[in-house]
Amino acid sequence: MTSSSPALLQLARRLRELREQQWPNYRLTQAALAAAFGDVAPATVSSWERTDATKLAPAARLSTYAQFFATRRSIEGKAPQLVPLDTFTDEERATYEALEIELRALRAEASRPTNRTEITARRSWHFPDSGPLTIVCAQLPTDQTSSFADPADANYTELQSFADLDALVELHGHVRAENPHMEVFFKAAPKVVADDLSGHVVLLGGIAWNEVTLRLSEMTVLPVRQVPDPAVDTGEIFAVDDGKRTFLPKWRAGSRTIEVDGESREESLKTLTEDVGLLARTPNPLNSNRVLVICNGVHSRGVVGAVRTLTDARLRESNERYIAEKFVGSDSFAILMRVPVIEAKAMTPDFNAAGSVLYQWP
Repeated sequence: MTSSSPALLQLARRLRELREQQWPNYRLTQAALAAAFGDVAPATVSSWERTDATKLAPAARLSTYAQFFATRRSIEGKAPQLVPLDTFTDEERATYEALEIELRALRAEASRPTNRTEITARRSWHFPDSGPLTIVCAQLPTDQTSSFADPADANYTELQSFADLDALVELHGHVRAENPHMEVFFKAAPKVVADDLSGHVVLLGGIAWNEVTLRLSEMTVLPVRQVPDPAVDTGEIFAVDDGKRTFLPKWRAGSRTIEVDGESREESLKTLTEDVGLLARTPNPLNSNRVLVICNGVHSRGVVGAVRTLTDARLRESNERYIAEKFVGSDSFAILMRVPVIEAKAMTPDFNAAGSVLYQWP
């Protein structure tokens, strides 16, 4: 690149910020950082940080940045050095993964050709008509709710019976802000009536606890379906091509110490490290003048990730632009995506990052 776009400047400033402010009491020079990387000249590090005629750092080099700045051990020896990834603690690994995702997202935005800025990004959650819009959530089985979900309880709280509450709170606030003129409702699937389905409809969550999602999904032309799989007993996986291709979450095996009858025992533990999310949009099969949006996942983190692709202020514009470019002239689309899970939190997928989009239609 010969000029420094705003996105490229943002990446350059972030790299300089890491070097100068990650460890405020330690002075890390460009030369020392280059020496730690081993195969980079100080002038090259400078070119990635400068705010005029900025050079775009290679994607692989940003992974090295994440590796270096994820742990203070990088500067605790006689000279700065890269700490091997296989020696990272769980906390260091989580910091590394989050930082790598952040830097690669900044690079994806910075690497866009200038003429792509002329493409108008959508505002997928803005509806110019009068609506209304109903968000349909699954209702938890009674054996998975607290007593507060029982109407007979003096402290009855209706939302205690809703599944995917994180996704609902995130989406409801955003949709209300985008459409101050329009009525926006949310309902548990068993309480939905016919009139709720003739406006704009958003389906949150999978088919296991949501009959409305199952029925409306069956009525659409979308090729993505959720099906049970013996390898995953905690949710339904996604399948395309009539089941020939499937997409499953990822887990990390581990253990934890528990107390049983006063004795400490090791218990095996599986930690979800990556879920699969679905974002789909199509005309409402019950009213073609309105829209049906599906935000779904194998687990709840997948649902949150699908929602946040177009609500997260840091990534929604670039994700909206991706949709505008990939689905020009189409009023229906579906995107299956990886949803990284770090420290039990769903990270916002970046459609422009390599490997983030698992499948898209059409």
